[in-house]
Amino acid sequence: MKTIIILSMALLLNGCTENNSSDIQKWKDEIAKADTDMSDYATKEGFNAALIKYADGSFIKFDEGMHPTIGKNAFVEKRGASPGPKTLTWKPVFTDAAASGDLGYSWGNWKFVLPDTVIYGNYITIWKKQTDGSWKMTFDAGNASPAPLN
Repeated sequence: MKTIIILSMALLLNGCTENNSSDIQKWKDEIAKADTDMSDYATKEGFNAALIKYADGSFIKFDEGMHPTIGKNAFVEKRGASPGPKTLTWKPVFTDAAASGDLGYSWGNWKFVLPDTVIYGNYITIWKKQTDGSWKMTFDAGNASPAPLN
């Protein structure tokens, strides 16, 4: 399933029309900043609070061992009562943006520090540009993995 999602994104992003490489780089940088800002917000306000703040209304969340949560309102109903942990951080490794400038993605590594252990993982987030120019998540998924190599 992960392969299908990644391949679909690659085809979508590469299949777009004429582009300006400086615009694409600008959008990639904006996505990386939104992703990093969301991680910073999570350390202050909590993971669930960060996802709610940065989620588009059509947000879909895949969690290991659970059915997808479809829609920001469903996510708020499911997990909004708790701000969530403040010890889950992440950093984008790679970002890309469609030539149209309205869609992009980031993937990277996350780290969850608990009192007696540290859990590592990877994530992918699909971002949608809003009418005000900001970027909001429309899809987020992750999985546990060994510690990153770098």
